Amino acid sequence: MAACLLAWLLYVLAGTEVQRGLWQWREAVYQATISLWPAFVLGALALRLVRELQGRPLGLTLVMHLLAGALFGLAWQALEFAAAWGLFGVEHAKAMLAQTLLWRAIWGLVVYGALAATYTAVLQSQAARRALVTAAQAEAALARAELAAISGKLNPHFLFNTLNTLIALTRRDALAAEQGLLRFSGMLRYVLATKREATERVPLADEVEFVRDYLALEALRLGARLHVDWALDPATLADEVPPLTLQPLVENSVVHGVAPRVGGGSIRIEARRNALNQGLELTIADDGPGCDPAEVERERTSGGVGLSALKRRFALDFEGRARLRVHTAPGAGFRVDLWIPQT
Repeated sequence: MAACLLAWLLYVLAGTEVQRGLWQWREAVYQATISLWPAFVLGALALRLVRELQGRPLGLTLVMHLLAGALFGLAWQALEFAAAWGLFGVEHAKAMLAQTLLWRAIWGLVVYGALAATYTAVLQSQAARRALVTAAQAEAALARAELAAISGKLNPHFLFNTLNTLIALTRRDALAAEQGLLRFSGMLRYVLATKREATERVPLADEVEFVRDYLALEALRLGARLHVDWALDPATLADEVPPLTLQPLVENSVVHGVAPRVGGGSIRIEARRNALNQGLELTIADDGPGCDPAEVERERTSGGVGLSALKRRFALDFEGRARLRVHTAPGAGFRVDLWIPQT
């Protein structure tokens, strides 16, 4: 409709003449209307034909458009002839037809070609946009499913390892096992609450409290061999993180960096605000034996959920903006740096 109005206005302007200061706008409006209304009516039919030809073989589509262009020109002349006959009589209609026969036939092909090309471009653009939206929706659904699968791995993994710790305690220290069960009940409540409520984000303070309970439980088993150094910026405790962000990384440090060593080891947990982008930066580091960076996945995650799962989780979450990086070398400890956007 906008294209029709624009064409009509241009026709009126082109047909307006200035003679002795008098604007011949009535004549221009009449000529524009009588000349173009058939094309406007037929244009709507051309759109329907173009829709029907979408996806057809190219050769058939070209032949059909050529035939449709010829019919478009004939129909244009027929409608114009009928209008002139009804307004001014048959003789006037015949005279107009004789003057415009060839011109209308040529313009019919040109106008139909322009309409068909425009309609085809618009329809293909709409189809491409729908395909992009469908692909984006499918990718988002896949990401949500993969995130759910990763969370489903983290929860049983944590429960299994913690229960093993409690079983070991019951054999040698019943009182410590009782204290451990009390802490474990609080941890289990946290895990089940985030699972039941489908919580995608929790305050960092809640995650830190959960890790403190976990480390206290491990301390019952490891005793003075486990040293933990906390460096938390209070301004970051209200920041939001995915549930079970810290615990699997801290557990990796306990299992691989502290427990195997007779003298134990230290774990440092840091939280700070990035001054440039205001994101949350987290660091979990141990002073254990470290490993070859090329063997990180195999060496550090034997029997666990794997750093690859955690990396994938952060690649999928936060629209792919979150980051997880590993720094290690033989004899140089093991450090994981996280960056989580907060905007």
